[in-house]
Amino acid sequence: MPTEPDDDLVLTLRVNGDRKRLLIPANRTLLNLLRQDLGLTGSKHGCDVGDCGACTVLVNGAPRLSCITLAAEAQDAELLTVEGVAVGGALHPIQAAFHEQVAAQCGYCTPGFVMALKALFDERPDPSDAELNEVLGANICRCTGYTKILAAARQARERMNGRSA
Repeated sequence: MPTEPDDDLVLTLRVNGDRKRLLIPANRTLLNLLRQDLGLTGSKHGCDVGDCGACTVLVNGAPRLSCITLAAEAQDAELLTVEGVAVGGALHPIQAAFHEQVAAQCGYCTPGFVMALKALFDERPDPSDAELNEVLGANICRCTGYTKILAAARQARERMNGRSA
């Protein structure tokens, strides 16, 4: 059923550092806002029920499953998507580690893993392997297994802490 004009709301937020002001349907999910309204397709539409983690983005620095988050909940928030992680054309150490460890097979889950790890490393720069496992366990990869993904997370941790990996 299409929304009526009265069901629209004005949403103001920052996405990857850029201020956005949009008129959106009140029932729009954050994932649909990013993909359909802003053309940011890095966050993936996986399960649509918050189980797989492919749609993970950071809202005010905290990981959120954008498929089950209403866009309205991001009013005045700072959002970071996988498109905003690389700086000045250089891959973030997490992204570089995924590339170097060949931690993606189909790559569909990779943006969710990158964003979950980014949130962890921002909060705790030198997490234990148990903490890495816990964060990685919240995302589902159906084709690679987790060995190379964990290796990439460890490599990123080492590099980000000034240790060679």
